[in-house]
Amino acid sequence: QGQLVESGGGLVQPGGSLRLFCAASGFFFSSYRMSWYRRAPGKERELVAEVTSVGGSTNCADSVKGQFFISRDNAKNTMYLQMNSLTPEGTAVYYCSATGVLVDYWGKGTLVTVSS
Repeated sequence: QGQLVESGGGLVQPGGSLRLFCAASGFFFSSYRMSWYRRAPGKERELVAEVTSVGGSTNCADSVKGQFFISRDNAKNTMYLQMNSLTPEGTAVYYCSATGVLVDYWGKGTLVTVSS
């Protein structure tokens, strides 16, 4: 069974940066479109960014465009989310997701808290 494990979350001051990691195992990572989602307090889950399996094309939500950058390393079965210029609105649980033709996988999330 495929597994996704997020890491890199924690407490950061406004204006600071964090890099999130998503480690994949148990499935053909390179065949899946990978995405980062987040759920902020009192809000619904939203798509933050995604990267395709072939070609590595990326897309980010308008709210984080220019601040967040998604990437993947298929040789390491790892996806990344570089988060810069963080604001309190970035406080949320961030989830890693893999989307395939037949099945999808989700991580359990990592908490990011932006506060002084």
